[in-house]
Amino acid sequence: MSKAVEDLIDEVTKKDNKITQFSDLLDSLANTEDKKKLLWKEIYENALNDRESAGFLFTDLLTQSKGNAANHAMFGPIMAKYLERMGKSNDQILKLAELVAKEENSPVDVNEIFNQIGE
Repeated sequence: MSKAVEDLIDEVTKKDNKITQFSDLLDSLANTEDKKKLLWKEIYENALNDRESAGFLFTDLLTQSKGNAANHAMFGPIMAKYLERMGKSNDQILKLAELVAKEENSPVDVNEIFNQIGE
């Protein structure tokens, strides 16, 4: 198996582990409705997918732009949008961390919850 394929399998496994950890965290919330947990899980999965997709596209354009001023000028605005998308995905994950902390009726420690959900 090629190194590239192994790396892709590792990335998928890591993402699946993050989603499983987040699901486990949601399952520990006894007083939270299942509908809300399902929605939060879907939001989390979408944020991870958006961040991953934007990261792949950004990396592709970055490699095409290295050492090529014309490509950098052409792709620069697009790469900025990909970075913005990754930032928005991170903001969604942080907002979820705040919502989960609030649901736990505990003081919000965004860093602790963010670490728990695999980031």
